[in-house]
Amino acid sequence: MDSLPLSVLDQSPVAQGVTPAEAIRETLHLASRCDRLGYHRYWLAEHHAAGSLASASPEILAARVASLTSRI
Repeated sequence: MDSLPLSVLDQSPVAQGVTPAEAIRETLHLASRCDRLGYHRYWLAEHHAAGSLASASPEILAARVASLTSRI
């Protein structure tokens, strides 16, 4: 049986009581975990002026994710 390629769309949510910096750290942790689990892609969403979401520049965050992963 062929495997189904799985992907993640991460919006870097800022939960109540969590700082945006902590939300970004969670994004990096999740990306590393997805890489180890064999996920196919890791999508980063762009958001502006949304206090509940930490990622305003996915291009910058993607570079950091790429430095922590080897497959995605």
